[in-house]
Amino acid sequence: MTDLTIRRGAREDLPAVAELYLTVRKAAEPLMPPLAHVDDDVRAWVLGWSLHLREVWLAFAGDRLVGFANLSPHWLNSLYVDPSAQRDGVGSALLDVVKSRLEGGFALWVFETNTPARDFYLRHGLVELERTDGWGNEERAPDIKMAWAGPDPVGFYRWMIDEVDDQLADLLARRVALTRAVQPHKASAARDPDREREIAVRMAESAPELGTERIARILDVVITESLDAAGS
Repeated sequence: MTDLTIRRGAREDLPAVAELYLTVRKAAEPLMPPLAHVDDDVRAWVLGWSLHLREVWLAFAGDRLVGFANLSPHWLNSLYVDPSAQRDGVGSALLDVVKSRLEGGFALWVFETNTPARDFYLRHGLVELERTDGWGNEERAPDIKMAWAGPDPVGFYRWMIDEVDDQLADLLARRVALTRAVQPHKASAARDPDREREIAVRMAESAPELGTERIARILDVVITESLDAAGS
């Protein structure tokens, strides 16, 4: 697209961004699931974006808005291109801007069924990290976290690992607190191997790469140390 221009968006651009958002999402069905909200709610949501907390970059063909990217620190929240302008280099140009603005690396979520978007990001150097059953999105549709690690992949992935470790620390603290709370109500202080096995099987459904046996070994350590901490 020879007349493509890209500039940073301002608040007065958000109504046009909302309309393009709706157009792209509806045209992408069924590769993307239907929106979880009615159109007016989507418009109100976009108009409420804080441009102090995020950047919106706009792509124009002449004076026509044909694409936008919505980014915040470490995250590409969305990158949408008008169906009439797809495969014309608009998405690639916007992604180049995102890489320049988030040069230390970034992550994004994409619906598992949206294979054109996944292929696009893979071609541009992103990798697929993890999959969920959709519990974290409003559409409840399976999705995939993808990432571009930037020029220092070790530093970027360590940042992501640190983020997960912080979440683990919070969960372990909650596990100790609940272990302490339940002890006075148990008929026996002895551990229940059958229940622990059931928990490991259930957890393995969410973490199939680990499998039941690995999770059982991890769970044994967690329960042992939780009991010890709860009794201290």
